[in-house]
Amino acid sequence: MRVDYLEATDLKQAREFLGRNPHAAVLAGGTDLVVASRSGKRALPESIVAIHRVQELRAIVSERRGGLRIGALASHADLESSEVVKRDWSALAGASALVGSPATRHLGTIGGNVCNASPAMEAGSPLLVFDARVELTSKRRKRTLTFAEFVTGPGRTAAEPGELLAAVVLPPLNRRPPVGSAYMRLEYRQAMEIAVVGAAALVAVDRRGQCNWARIALTAVAPTCMRAEAAEEMLKGKQLSADMIDEAARAAAAAARPIDDVRASAEYRREMVAVITARAIRLAAARAEEGSR
Repeated sequence: MRVDYLEATDLKQAREFLGRNPHAAVLAGGTDLVVASRSGKRALPESIVAIHRVQELRAIVSERRGGLRIGALASHADLESSEVVKRDWSALAGASALVGSPATRHLGTIGGNVCNASPAMEAGSPLLVFDARVELTSKRRKRTLTFAEFVTGPGRTAAEPGELLAAVVLPPLNRRPPVGSAYMRLEYRQAMEIAVVGAAALVAVDRRGQCNWARIALTAVAPTCMRAEAAEEMLKGKQLSADMIDEAARAAAAAARPIDDVRASAEYRREMVAVITARAIRLAAARAEEGSR
Protein backbone atom coordinates (compact mmCIF):
# COMPACT_ATOMS: atom_id res chain seq x y z
CA MET A 1 0.00 0.00 0.00
CA ARG A 2 1.29 3.46 -0.95
CA VAL A 3 1.37 6.06 1.83
CA ASP A 4 1.81 9.78 1.15
CA TYR A 5 4.22 11.12 3.78
CA LEU A 6 4.71 14.84 4.40
CA GLU A 7 7.11 16.11 7.06
CA ALA A 8 6.53 19.63 8.36
CA THR A 9 9.42 21.70 9.70
CA ASP A 10 7.35 24.47 11.29
CA LEU A 11 3.77 25.13 12.37
CA LYS A 12 2.89 27.15 9.28
CA GLN A 13 3.97 24.30 7.03
CA ALA A 14 2.05 21.76 9.15
CA ARG A 15 -1.12 23.81 8.74
CA GLU A 16 -0.55 24.08 4.99
CA PHE A 17 0.01 20.34 4.61
CA LEU A 18 -3.16 19.56 6.57
CA GLY A 19 -5.05 22.17 4.56
CA ARG A 20 -4.18 20.25 1.39
CA ASN A 21 -4.70 16.84 3.04
CA PRO A 22 -7.44 17.44 5.63
CA HIS A 23 -8.02 13.74 6.29
CA ALA A 24 -4.35 12.91 6.78
CA ALA A 25 -3.25 11.31 10.03
CA VAL A 26 -0.94 13.43 12.18
CA LEU A 27 2.24 11.65 13.28
CA ALA A 28 4.04 12.93 16.38
CA GLY A 29 5.76 10.30 18.54
CA GLY A 30 4.14 7.46 16.63
CA THR A 31 3.64 5.27 19.70
CA ASP A 32 -0.06 4.74 18.89
CA LEU A 33 -0.15 4.93 15.09
CA VAL A 34 2.85 2.68 14.42
CA VAL A 35 2.06 0.15 17.14
CA ALA A 36 -1.55 -0.19 15.94
CA SER A 37 -0.32 -0.82 12.39
CA ARG A 38 2.29 -3.40 13.41
CA SER A 39 -0.17 -5.28 15.62
CA GLY A 40 -2.75 -5.42 12.84
CA LYS A 41 -5.33 -3.43 14.76
CA ARG A 42 -5.43 -0.57 12.29
CA ALA A 43 -3.88 -0.08 8.85
CA LEU A 44 -1.66 2.90 8.17
CA PRO A 45 -3.63 5.79 6.67
CA GLU A 46 -3.16 6.72 3.04
CA SER A 47 -1.72 10.12 4.00
CA ILE A 48 0.46 11.14 6.95
CA VAL A 49 1.61 14.58 8.08
CA ALA A 50 4.57 14.25 10.44
CA ILE A 51 5.03 17.10 12.94
CA HIS A 52 7.89 15.79 15.12
CA ARG A 53 10.28 18.50 13.81
CA VAL A 54 7.95 21.41 14.69
CA GLN A 55 9.85 22.95 17.57
CA GLU A 56 7.11 25.51 18.33
CA LEU A 57 4.99 22.68 19.73
CA ARG A 58 7.48 21.35 22.29
CA ALA A 59 7.55 23.98 25.03
CA ILE A 60 6.05 23.75 28.52
CA VAL A 61 5.54 27.38 29.52
CA SER A 62 4.12 28.95 32.70
CA GLU A 63 1.57 31.59 31.78
CA ARG A 64 0.78 34.84 33.53
CA ARG A 65 -1.49 34.43 36.58
CA GLY A 66 -0.26 30.89 37.13
CA GLY A 67 -1.57 28.77 34.26
CA LEU A 68 0.49 26.35 32.17
CA ARG A 69 0.69 25.92 28.40
CA ILE A 70 1.90 22.51 27.26
CA GLY A 71 2.89 22.19 23.60
CA ALA A 72 1.36 19.21 21.82
CA LEU A 73 4.81 17.67 21.27
CA ALA A 74 5.80 17.77 24.95
CA SER A 75 6.56 14.16 25.79
CA HIS A 76 5.42 12.17 28.79
CA ALA A 77 9.05 12.19 29.94
CA ASP A 78 9.08 16.01 29.69
CA LEU A 79 5.99 16.20 31.90
CA GLU A 80 7.28 13.58 34.31
CA SER A 81 10.53 15.50 34.87
CA SER A 82 9.28 19.11 34.66
CA GLU A 83 9.82 20.85 37.99
CA VAL A 84 6.80 23.12 37.55
CA VAL A 85 4.54 20.21 36.63
CA LYS A 86 5.78 18.11 39.56
CA ARG A 87 5.32 21.02 41.97
CA ASP A 88 2.00 22.51 40.85
CA TRP A 89 0.29 19.85 38.70
CA SER A 90 1.50 16.69 40.41
CA ALA A 91 -1.40 14.50 39.24
CA LEU A 92 -0.29 15.06 35.64
CA ALA A 93 3.36 14.40 36.44
CA GLY A 94 2.38 11.20 38.25
CA ALA A 95 0.19 10.02 35.38
CA SER A 96 2.91 10.75 32.83
CA ALA A 97 5.39 8.67 34.83
CA LEU A 98 3.13 5.62 34.43
CA VAL A 99 2.85 5.67 30.63
CA GLY A 100 4.33 2.59 28.97
CA SER A 101 8.09 2.16 29.22
CA PRO A 102 10.89 4.77 29.38
CA ALA A 103 11.17 4.55 25.58
CA THR A 104 7.44 5.14 25.19
CA ARG A 105 7.53 8.11 27.55
CA HIS A 106 10.36 9.74 25.61
CA LEU A 107 8.58 9.36 22.27
CA GLY A 108 4.90 9.61 23.20
CA THR A 109 3.41 13.10 23.37
CA ILE A 110 0.62 14.76 25.30
CA GLY A 111 -1.02 15.77 22.01
CA GLY A 112 -0.96 12.21 20.70
CA ASN A 113 -2.30 10.85 23.99
CA VAL A 114 -5.23 13.27 23.94
CA CYS A 115 -6.01 12.80 20.24
CA ASN A 116 -5.90 9.00 20.56
CA ALA A 117 -8.85 9.46 22.95
CA SER A 118 -8.56 6.18 24.79
CA PRO A 119 -10.87 5.82 27.82
CA ALA A 120 -7.79 4.48 29.63
CA MET A 121 -5.46 7.36 28.77
CA GLU A 122 -3.32 8.23 31.78
CA ALA A 123 -3.46 11.99 31.21
CA GLY A 124 -7.24 12.08 30.86
CA SER A 125 -8.46 12.25 34.44
CA PRO A 126 -5.72 14.71 35.55
CA LEU A 127 -6.66 16.99 32.64
CA LEU A 128 -10.30 16.81 33.70
CA VAL A 129 -9.65 17.79 37.31
CA PHE A 130 -7.45 20.67 36.12
CA ASP A 131 -10.21 21.91 33.76
CA ALA A 132 -7.79 21.70 30.83
CA ARG A 133 -8.47 23.24 27.45
CA VAL A 134 -7.08 22.22 24.07
CA GLU A 135 -5.97 24.69 21.40
CA LEU A 136 -6.71 23.65 17.82
CA THR A 137 -5.25 25.30 14.75
CA SER A 138 -5.76 24.94 11.02
CA LYS A 139 -5.07 26.88 7.83
CA ARG A 140 -8.41 28.66 8.30
CA ARG A 141 -8.71 29.38 12.01
CA LYS A 142 -7.79 28.75 15.63
CA ARG A 143 -10.21 27.64 18.32
CA THR A 144 -10.24 26.38 21.90
CA LEU A 145 -12.32 23.61 23.48
CA THR A 146 -12.38 22.18 26.95
CA PHE A 147 -10.79 18.76 27.23
CA ALA A 148 -14.23 17.36 28.13
CA GLU A 149 -15.69 18.80 24.91
CA PHE A 150 -12.79 17.62 22.78
CA VAL A 151 -12.82 13.90 23.64
CA THR A 152 -16.24 12.65 22.51
CA GLY A 153 -15.87 8.85 22.74
CA PRO A 154 -13.42 5.96 22.44
CA GLY A 155 -10.99 7.00 19.71
CA ARG A 156 -13.15 10.00 18.79
CA THR A 157 -12.56 13.73 19.17
CA ALA A 158 -14.17 16.98 18.09
CA ALA A 159 -11.23 17.86 15.84
CA GLU A 160 -12.36 18.80 12.35
CA PRO A 161 -10.61 17.77 9.11
CA GLY A 162 -7.44 19.80 8.68
CA GLU A 163 -7.16 20.73 12.37
CA LEU A 164 -4.07 20.16 14.46
CA LEU A 165 -3.95 20.10 18.26
CA ALA A 166 -1.34 22.73 19.11
CA ALA A 167 -1.37 22.81 22.90
CA VAL A 168 -3.04 21.72 26.11
CA VAL A 169 -3.63 24.63 28.50
CA LEU A 170 -4.13 24.32 32.25
CA PRO A 171 -5.87 27.40 33.70
CA PRO A 172 -4.60 28.96 36.94
CA LEU A 173 -5.56 27.17 40.13
CA ASN A 174 -6.97 29.03 43.11
CA ARG A 175 -4.37 28.09 45.72
CA ARG A 176 -6.08 29.66 48.73
CA PRO A 177 -6.56 27.44 50.61
CA PRO A 178 -3.68 25.20 49.49
CA VAL A 179 -4.46 22.53 46.91
CA GLY A 180 -3.01 19.10 46.26
CA SER A 181 -3.52 16.63 43.44
CA ALA A 182 -2.76 12.99 42.75
CA TYR A 183 -3.32 10.27 40.16
CA MET A 184 -3.52 6.60 41.07
CA ARG A 185 -4.25 3.54 38.99
CA LEU A 186 -4.86 -0.18 39.34
CA GLU A 187 -2.44 -2.25 37.28
CA TYR A 188 -1.28 -5.83 37.00
CA ARG A 189 2.33 -5.03 36.06
CA GLN A 190 4.74 -2.21 36.89
CA ALA A 191 5.54 -1.31 33.26
CA MET A 192 3.95 -1.41 29.80
CA GLU A 193 0.53 -1.53 31.43
CA ILE A 194 -2.80 0.12 30.65
CA ALA A 195 -4.92 1.30 33.55
CA VAL A 196 -7.58 -1.19 34.61
CA VAL A 197 -9.01 1.62 36.75
CA GLY A 198 -7.56 5.08 37.38
CA ALA A 199 -8.55 8.11 39.44
CA ALA A 200 -7.33 11.68 39.78
CA ALA A 201 -8.18 13.94 42.69
CA LEU A 202 -7.66 17.66 43.24
CA VAL A 203 -8.62 19.02 46.65
CA ALA A 204 -8.36 22.33 48.47
CA VAL A 205 -7.85 21.90 52.22
CA ASP A 206 -7.83 24.71 54.79
CA ARG A 207 -5.83 24.86 58.02
CA ARG A 208 -8.61 23.09 59.93
CA GLY A 209 -8.40 20.10 57.61
CA GLN A 210 -11.70 20.97 55.94
CA CYS A 211 -12.16 20.46 52.19
CA ASN A 212 -13.25 23.71 50.56
CA TRP A 213 -13.76 22.08 47.16
CA ALA A 214 -12.73 18.97 45.28
CA ARG A 215 -12.55 17.56 41.77
CA ILE A 216 -12.43 13.85 41.07
CA ALA A 217 -12.14 12.12 37.69
CA LEU A 218 -12.05 8.46 36.69
CA THR A 219 -10.14 6.55 34.01
CA ALA A 220 -11.09 3.36 32.14
CA VAL A 221 -14.60 3.04 33.61
CA ALA A 222 -16.70 4.84 30.95
CA PRO A 223 -16.51 5.60 27.20
CA THR A 224 -14.37 8.63 28.10
CA CYS A 225 -12.57 9.73 31.25
CA MET A 226 -15.29 11.20 33.46
CA ARG A 227 -15.85 13.51 36.43
CA ALA A 228 -17.40 12.05 39.59
CA GLU A 229 -19.41 15.12 40.54
CA ALA A 230 -21.52 13.52 43.27
CA ALA A 231 -18.34 12.48 45.07
CA GLU A 232 -16.96 16.02 44.71
CA GLU A 233 -20.06 17.54 46.27
CA MET A 234 -19.93 15.03 49.11
CA LEU A 235 -16.45 16.23 50.14
CA LYS A 236 -17.18 19.96 49.89
CA GLY A 237 -17.15 21.63 53.31
CA LYS A 238 -16.34 18.37 55.14
CA GLN A 239 -13.44 17.19 57.25
CA LEU A 240 -11.44 14.69 55.25
CA SER A 241 -11.71 11.84 57.69
CA ALA A 242 -11.11 8.26 56.59
CA ASP A 243 -14.84 7.56 56.70
CA MET A 244 -15.68 10.66 54.67
CA ILE A 245 -13.11 9.80 52.00
CA ASP A 246 -14.38 6.23 51.77
CA GLU A 247 -17.97 7.45 51.43
CA ALA A 248 -17.03 9.80 48.60
CA ALA A 249 -15.05 7.03 46.91
CA ARG A 250 -18.11 4.78 47.00
CA ALA A 251 -20.12 7.58 45.38
CA ALA A 252 -17.51 7.74 42.61
CA ALA A 253 -17.84 3.98 42.12
CA ALA A 254 -21.61 4.32 41.84
CA ALA A 255 -21.19 6.86 39.04
CA ALA A 256 -18.79 4.67 37.02
CA ARG A 257 -19.99 2.89 33.86
CA PRO A 258 -17.43 0.11 33.42
CA ILE A 259 -17.53 -2.71 30.89
CA ASP A 260 -16.34 -6.31 30.82
CA ASP A 261 -13.20 -6.85 28.76
CA VAL A 262 -10.08 -9.03 28.70
CA ARG A 263 -8.46 -7.04 31.53
CA ALA A 264 -11.29 -7.01 34.08
CA SER A 265 -14.99 -7.51 34.61
CA ALA A 266 -17.29 -4.55 35.05
CA GLU A 267 -18.10 -5.68 38.58
CA TYR A 268 -14.42 -5.87 39.57
CA ARG A 269 -13.72 -2.46 38.03
CA ARG A 270 -16.57 -0.87 39.96
CA GLU A 271 -15.29 -2.31 43.23
CA MET A 272 -11.78 -1.08 42.48
CA VAL A 273 -12.97 2.45 41.65
CA ALA A 274 -13.75 2.94 45.34
CA VAL A 275 -10.32 1.67 46.38
CA ILE A 276 -8.29 3.69 43.85
CA THR A 277 -10.34 6.87 44.29
CA ALA A 278 -9.89 6.78 48.07
CA ARG A 279 -6.12 6.43 47.60
CA ALA A 280 -6.03 9.38 45.20
CA ILE A 281 -8.05 11.61 47.55
CA ARG A 282 -5.83 10.74 50.53
CA LEU A 283 -2.63 11.52 48.63
CA ALA A 284 -4.05 14.75 47.20
CA ALA A 285 -5.20 15.83 50.68
CA ALA A 286 -1.78 15.07 52.17
CA ARG A 287 -0.12 17.20 49.50
CA ALA A 288 -2.55 20.06 50.16
CA GLU A 289 -1.85 19.86 53.89
CA GLU A 290 1.90 20.05 53.20
CA GLY A 291 1.29 23.30 51.35
CA SER A 292 -0.57 24.80 54.31
CA ARG A 293 2.33 24.38 56.72
